[in-house]
Amino acid sequence: MSQEIAVVGSPDFTTGFRLAGVRKFADIPDNEKEEQLDGAVREMLEDEGVGIVVMHDDDVERLSRDVRSDVETSVEPVVVTLGGEGGSDGLREQIKRAIGIDLMAED
Repeated sequence: MSQEIAVVGSPDFTTGFRLAGVRKFADIPDNEKEEQLDGAVREMLEDEGVGIVVMHDDDVERLSRDVRSDVETSVEPVVVTLGGEGGSDGLREQIKRAIGIDLMAED
């Protein structure tokens, strides 16, 4: 059963999560994101102990097409993105994907 939260991103992004107790993380400096980001995300997606992967929205945009597609369609683990222009609609879609229903659907 997937229970851990994992964070992928720059050291500035992951630090707050690590201080909050997240133990699985991939620190990727900005100057190395092109080479390392896809591999780190793929590793977290394949880890059976991870239930939630947290990323910055800007980093999702930097992923290759294949990995981005995996991130956008992943149900377990669910990938939650923070920051960027996604706003409440982006979060709404992430929740809908995670639990399978739209809690805010209008009748």
